[in-house]
Amino acid sequence: MKKITRIEQASKGKTEPKKLRVAAYCRVSTDSDEQLESLETQKTHYESYITSRDDWQFAGIYYDEGISGTGKSRRPELERLMQDCKAGKIDMVITKSISRFSRNTTDCLELVRKLLTQNIPIWFEKENINTGAMESELFLSILSSMAADESLSISLNSKWSIKKRFENGTFKISYPPYGYDWDGETMAINPEQAQIVRRIFSETLAGKGTAAIATELNREQIPTKRGGNWSPSVVRGMIANEKYCGDCLYQKTWSDSAYKRHLNHGEQTQYLQQNHHEPIVSREDWEAAQKLISQRADEKNISKGDEKYQNRYAFSGRIICGECGVTFKRRINYTTDGNYAAWSCKTHLANKSKCSMLFVRDNDLKLAFEAMMNKLIFAHRLILKPYAESLKRSSTSQTLSRIQHLETGLAENADKRKTLTKLMAQGFIDQVIYSQQTAELLSQADDIRKQIDALKNTTSNEATALVQAEDLLRFTEKSPMLEAFDDQLFTRFVERIVIRSRHEAVFHLKCGLTLTERM
Repeated sequence: MKKITRIEQASKGKTEPKKLRVAAYCRVSTDSDEQLESLETQKTHYESYITSRDDWQFAGIYYDEGISGTGKSRRPELERLMQDCKAGKIDMVITKSISRFSRNTTDCLELVRKLLTQNIPIWFEKENINTGAMESELFLSILSSMAADESLSISLNSKWSIKKRFENGTFKISYPPYGYDWDGETMAINPEQAQIVRRIFSETLAGKGTAAIATELNREQIPTKRGGNWSPSVVRGMIANEKYCGDCLYQKTWSDSAYKRHLNHGEQTQYLQQNHHEPIVSREDWEAAQKLISQRADEKNISKGDEKYQNRYAFSGRIICGECGVTFKRRINYTTDGNYAAWSCKTHLANKSKCSMLFVRDNDLKLAFEAMMNKLIFAHRLILKPYAESLKRSSTSQTLSRIQHLETGLAENADKRKTLTKLMAQGFIDQVIYSQQTAELLSQADDIRKQIDALKNTTSNEATALVQAEDLLRFTEKSPMLEAFDDQLFTRFVERIVIRSRHEAVFHLKCGLTLTERM
């Protein structure tokens, strides 16, 4: 009988499984000592946790300090994490909870989907959710919404608490202005900085302008509170700051429902606490400085608000350098033959080697505008009427039809997702297929929405151009030839002026026309 002996195959060297490169993301919403201690605890925990696992490789810790989780745009470390994931440096992300990652539902789902397209899962430790093994986005969406509601609740409670401290005078200013330090309980004068504050008020009362003061401080290399350069607006803000006379005005700014901060112009109640701390300048000097600044503003026709410099002259903010793209600044040129107003490129004023554009006279620009408008008045039937009619012909019928088609596709996309949900609930498809197809449909829906938004913007721009063209046509049909420059007409019809040279200006009208005029 034949005897058969089995000889085993020579075993090959076992290859070790590839380790997952795991990174952690941490965040605290304030920069208080307690929160920073919590951040350090999170960092230590994740570093030891990741390195303790044999199948994981530590890929770093990304952390944002003292930053709100309501939006992803203001979190630099989260942005760096996403960039490193895109670069293929990370295989998995771990974080404490959904609320630490993002309290904005839209942002959270967007970030999760973006990472899943790169096959990078996120593990939310508190909720025990691994997006790589998720059966559906529904659960994550619900939890994200809960986190968003929690953020709103915390924000409302925090605002109520702060308001009460405003009312009873117990609010603590942890980051005082230049000239003061925070000793943990109150604002204490910083002797070196206080000398600069007194100098600024003294020179202001002596008649020196804010620009001249800022220039001298920069020349002497005196740093600001944050170590930067001085500017006229910084000096002006210091002069207007009531804290230098010992008072404290609470709620100078406020946040809207989208967590965007605004200057408080009466939208919210303000609280003034007098004799809050030791003053650097006397109340008499502070009040005298306010009157002086207000008097200068009245003399120069400057009104308080964000648009003050834009509204000071008709050309302000509307003259663009054709060489470097920076706006022009109005100046008075002094000559032996007399003084005249001119507009100069800000880049050229700061450094002539970076921009060679020469100044243009204010009167030359005004004459160029008069000439352009008179040409339109004379030839409105040849220029403006055909232009307005062409805008009507190319109206938005095709665009509207395209929008309707896309909206139909969006509705069909939603129906498909509902059908998928029903099929999975009845057991006709498994959860993996459901997740994959739902993710594809959600991605398609996002693309469709972006196309609809883009088309709606186009429609709005076309409609605006038509309204502006008809307005200009009505004016030129009835108006006599202009004999002088009119500020109101300029701001009514002109969007901006691009200066190509001292002898050529391009007027960009609000109706969409671009007309070149010699000077």
